Amino acid sequence: MVDEHSPDEGVDRRWFLHRAALAAGAGVAVPLTGGVASARPVDGDPDRLFQDGRFAEAEAGYRHRLRGNPDDAHAAARIGYLALLANRFGDAERYLARAVRLDPADEFSLYQLADSFVRRDRLGEAAFWLRKTQNQTNHAMATLYERVQGRPWRVHGPHSTAVPLLGLDPLPHMRVSINGRPPKIFLLDTGATSAGFSVQVADEAGLEEISSSQGSADGQKFTMYHGIADSVRIGDIEVRNAPVHWNKAVRPALPDGTRPDGVIGTTHFYHFLTTVDYGHRRFVLRRKTRANLRAVRDQTKRAGGDVLPLWLAKDHFPLTLGSINGYGSRVATFDTGGPGRGLGMSVETAKRAGIPLGEPVELGNGRWGYVVAPETSGIGRAVRRRVKAWVEENPRVDDGMLFDTIANFTHEFFTPYAITLDFTGMNLFITGDSMRPDG
Repeated sequence: MVDEHSPDEGVDRRWFLHRAALAAGAGVAVPLTGGVASARPVDGDPDRLFQDGRFAEAEAGYRHRLRGNPDDAHAAARIGYLALLANRFGDAERYLARAVRLDPADEFSLYQLADSFVRRDRLGEAAFWLRKTQNQTNHAMATLYERVQGRPWRVHGPHSTAVPLLGLDPLPHMRVSINGRPPKIFLLDTGATSAGFSVQVADEAGLEEISSSQGSADGQKFTMYHGIADSVRIGDIEVRNAPVHWNKAVRPALPDGTRPDGVIGTTHFYHFLTTVDYGHRRFVLRRKTRANLRAVRDQTKRAGGDVLPLWLAKDHFPLTLGSINGYGSRVATFDTGGPGRGLGMSVETAKRAGIPLGEPVELGNGRWGYVVAPETSGIGRAVRRRVKAWVEENPRVDDGMLFDTIANFTHEFFTPYAITLDFTGMNLFITGDSMRPDG
């Protein structure tokens, strides 16, 4: 939920032009809050353009198609989905509602429409649309949302808070308190959602199970229990009335052999201007204010950093523009929860990037693929050399997004950098002691 002192909708002209140049290389739109893709209709199939991640051209094509046939449910659905990727909620709600009115059996669009309300903390309206799907997990979430009383995700505390990261491996981790109990160790992972933790933490916090669903991660299958925490506290900032979940999953061990108690991810992060500073081992939450956004922008400029477009798919997976060995820029995910590696990509991408594959090896949890080290991999001017990468026939991160991505940038890629996620202006800020390729 945006703070009442909302950020500037405009961006510095030079930064806008830089982002526009990056986006033009990938055929995508620079996403600005409330904006509409302004690319002219182009020749070509909008479905093909969409699958290639050429979002602005695809949206222009779908709009042209919809003008010719106002009952084209597919075109309406795609326009709504493209708007949701950029958090353009007015267009997302308008066109997704039109799509499901034209095609009530469109489960994908029903879920995206529900998510457009979740992202705005309008959980009762989200539950209405989730109930119209045939998915039991969606129904479990609807049951949870229907129980939320008053405004969820209420932020209390100062305009910002910074806490130390206790370590970076297997993933960055810090202390988080649930319902005022003594702080526990939580991993940070943009591939996670809200605060999720062990059954023991839930019991100690006195949480009530409202609904349950089935989950899986790292080869494990388990029951997810859903409830509402009175308080999730990080540093001096507390979020009240927060949907949370817990399970019996085994999380990756910390360097001392102990197990973290939980994980916290993008659903929590998008309620703030969130910074994960790997290089200086700190985590920062800032309220979404004009002053805080200006401070992040100015700090990034002074540090010689970069700003890139940001999108959000599958309710919690962030995306930006990436390149590998000069191939790109193209749309890329950055699920940071891949310990022991910096990239994941498909065999097709590896071949296009000129990466020799060698012999297949077992990657763990029954997964087979190739371990490689591309000469360069980059997000904007943040370029790394010879970072360890996994290559698989069918990487899983972009499953269900409906478009192709060049790669997933994950844990080891980011260790020299600080990333700040702005889900209002849809910017990814990235800084580091050196934005030049490392040795």
